[in-house]
Amino acid sequence: MTPIGVRTVLCAIAVSAVIGLNLSGPLQAQTAVINDLRGKIFDAKMAQQTFSGGLPHCSEFDGTNFYLQARDRVLNLEDYHRSLNSLALQQVYNFETKKPWDQQEADKRWAEAQHLAITDKTNCQLVTSLPDMQKQLEELQQQAAAAQNSK
Repeated sequence: MTPIGVRTVLCAIAVSAVIGLNLSGPLQAQTAVINDLRGKIFDAKMAQQTFSGGLPHCSEFDGTNFYLQARDRVLNLEDYHRSLNSLALQQVYNFETKKPWDQQEADKRWAEAQHLAITDKTNCQLVTSLPDMQKQLEELQQQAAAAQNSK
């Protein structure tokens, strides 16, 4: 290895050691918190975009209702469950499956609706908390910068 190559390698090792020292202890923990918060902010922004139709109805999402995007409607879980059971009992023709409704299909849709109710509630809580999370991130970044500058 040439002297320049050795110097480059030693310099790289020294820089990585300095970086490692700067990220140890409390600063490393703070960096992890900042990265976690950035991830939550990203998730909130994605929910804001993908769930835009349901956001105006957030006050209704308490776990008993869900947003049916295909029809741009909020449906009550219990009413929906009764409707699904009625469709299965009467064996009404299901245009999606191209066969009559059965209890298995009704149960599948019921499980999906329950999951949607939880997801919708979570999405609303996440989007609602977005301004607070952004403010918290800004404060943490300022603290990290001040801690870094004091070293």
